[in-house]
Amino acid sequence: MAHFLQLLGRVSFRRRRLVLVLWLGALLLSGLGAATLSGPTSDSFTLPGTESQRAGDLMAQRFPATRVDGATARIVFAAPAGAQLTEPTWRSAVTGVIAELTGSADVASVSDPYQGQIARSGGVGYTRVTYAVPATDLSEDARDTLTHAVDAGRAAGLTVEVGGDATEEEGSGATELVGLMVAALVLVVTLGSLVAAGLPLLVALVGVGISLASVTAATGFLELSSNTSTLALMLGLAVAIDYSLFIVSRYRDELDRGLDHESAAGRAVATAGSAVVFAGLTVAIALVGLAVVNIPFLTEMGIAASFAVLLAVVISLTMLPALLGYAGDRVRTRRRHQDQRPPRRRLPSAGRHLPSAGRHLPPAGRHPEPEPEAEATRGRRWAERVTRRPAAVLAATVIGLGLVAMPALDLQLALPDDATAAPDSSARKAYDLLSTNFGAGFNGPLTIVVDGHPTGGARVDPMAAAGVIATRIGALPDVAAVTPATQNPAGDTAVFSVVPLSGPADARTSDLVRAIRELPAPTATEVSVTGSTALAVDITDSLGDALLPYLMVVVGLALVLLCVVFRSILVPLKAVGGFLLTVVSALGAVVAVFQWGWFDTLLGIEGQTGPIMSLLPVLVVGLVFGLAMDYEVFLVTRMREEFVHGAPPRQAVVTGFEHSARVVTAAAIIMISVFAGFVLTPDALIKQMGFALALGVGIDAFLVRMTLVPAVMTLLGRRAWYLPRRLDRILPNVDIEGTSLRDDSQTLAVNILPLQTDLPPTATATKPGSDGR
Repeated sequence: MAHFLQLLGRVSFRRRRLVLVLWLGALLLSGLGAATLSGPTSDSFTLPGTESQRAGDLMAQRFPATRVDGATARIVFAAPAGAQLTEPTWRSAVTGVIAELTGSADVASVSDPYQGQIARSGGVGYTRVTYAVPATDLSEDARDTLTHAVDAGRAAGLTVEVGGDATEEEGSGATELVGLMVAALVLVVTLGSLVAAGLPLLVALVGVGISLASVTAATGFLELSSNTSTLALMLGLAVAIDYSLFIVSRYRDELDRGLDHESAAGRAVATAGSAVVFAGLTVAIALVGLAVVNIPFLTEMGIAASFAVLLAVVISLTMLPALLGYAGDRVRTRRRHQDQRPPRRRLPSAGRHLPSAGRHLPPAGRHPEPEPEAEATRGRRWAERVTRRPAAVLAATVIGLGLVAMPALDLQLALPDDATAAPDSSARKAYDLLSTNFGAGFNGPLTIVVDGHPTGGARVDPMAAAGVIATRIGALPDVAAVTPATQNPAGDTAVFSVVPLSGPADARTSDLVRAIRELPAPTATEVSVTGSTALAVDITDSLGDALLPYLMVVVGLALVLLCVVFRSILVPLKAVGGFLLTVVSALGAVVAVFQWGWFDTLLGIEGQTGPIMSLLPVLVVGLVFGLAMDYEVFLVTRMREEFVHGAPPRQAVVTGFEHSARVVTAAAIIMISVFAGFVLTPDALIKQMGFALALGVGIDAFLVRMTLVPAVMTLLGRRAWYLPRRLDRILPNVDIEGTSLRDDSQTLAVNILPLQTDLPPTATATKPGSDGR
């Protein structure tokens, strides 16, 4: 593979105009597709095969006039202190709001607050507005009417708050720009050149632009979640910058060793590019593996994000070398460029003090060692400290991460609701008013569907069966109210609601759902529980059941891939062990912040604590695993490269770490800044995911990969690279360290010798091993 990537890098460098035209053309075509083919996105959750989904589908068939997936708005009215909503003044204001909504665009039904929806205190009531279309299809007229009706109620002196999915959430703002600004600053500091720093950003913007435009165009053919493009943006931006950074850094190293620009581009793509390919494949495997969970929108998110990651790999291997061809020496710092000028000094007298040419020519197929630096870098000093006492470093780090992970033992999962919305939002105020005056369960009632014709045989009176099952449900704990049943026009299905005492995300509500499902159904009927709360319970249970199989599939495939990359058994096992430490530590911190409320004021989530988003553990496992393997590949491949080229094990660890530490540090800071920017978004899933990924990357990069890895590699010594002979014969040799690239090694020897000795060109033809005289 190294030869193919070297050829790809050289061709992209040489044919740079064609390569840039092709990529810009792809960006233009994808943009046109997004503008002409895009469709609406959806925030609805579906879970094929579950009871709640089957019941919802049955309601859609038996109650065609009612859109089960239609948008809803829950409007809560509160009279001034001491007043009653039944007083003529306030009753008139409430009925005015309802009259404006009734019959307006997209509205299917509006409930009457004065039909059992006024609190006992008389000062608070609510109405439920059901729309005939999903929230994503609501017209601007429908949204404007809702806003105007709410404003009219407030103008009349009422307190009016509205929740539900028919209301528009605030946008995420410029969070992506914050991440880009930090990334640009880190790139400039790391590379020391504005041109070199700009190349990864340009590559990332083109790659992300194509990815997002492609996902947007796909919405015209598929029903995709609104979070799909966010995840693709989050990952595509981060990995594209990181992958380009590694290749640019290696390109500059090869220039400093004496290679010409085209050869340096070819070798950078062959070596650092090989690591990029396998790192990207690992991330893609983790993302595509989300299909194991069998939740459609999660599968779509994983496929879209994996597309963005693989596109970042391809564009880094092709567009970046093309841009390097235009940049020339401007990718190097001014100081480093000047340091490469040949020294002006006299030639030594013939035959006296003339160094042997063979001392400067490396054996074929090996890299020459760079000139020793006057002062050890920070990376080298850190690696030497870690490798000096590896056992103590290993123990201290594992204990520290174990303490961070402890809150994960109290992990509680649920889908987000208005209880975790911002305290000053109208949705949160509506939720709190209902909870205080009616009970938390009114925010998430359960829908009971009684099918009186489930087998196609004789029909059973569904209303009588509904009465029987309603009585049984009423005797269960945590039930606040059971509403009267209604029957469909065909007379074969009845529906009624159960209001729990506890809130939608409360564990007691989940227990109630399971208890209702365990009740025996009346003869010849089928009883199902559905609704948003029941669907959330099913999703949480399904995710919990799928987490272990998903982990086994992703880790198993990645172990095989890492065995191919490192040609070792112990190194992949060590990588997976470090990943598990990272995941449990990140989840522990998420529980401490978002569930327990630690540092909530600092992060701007005060009053928004509660159960963790049920999707988060699966997403963290998949995404953090892929990103963790990125740093594993980038760090350890350089260590393996030094070892294969003859360095002793501990020296290979120190030297490999020194070469990679600065770039890995910069890459980690860039990823952390990109992910941390998403903590500012209002969406609960994106907020928690941004925090978990930012923290996970920080833990994995600085504590696991840059601390545990050199310690464990030092303890393992040569055993780290052990591979059974049978596996050695079976596994393909991808040559990720580039040992087979002999042509550039010879070019390197020819180019570097005159810089060291000022010998005439004929002296460079001396064979290695001769005395040079």
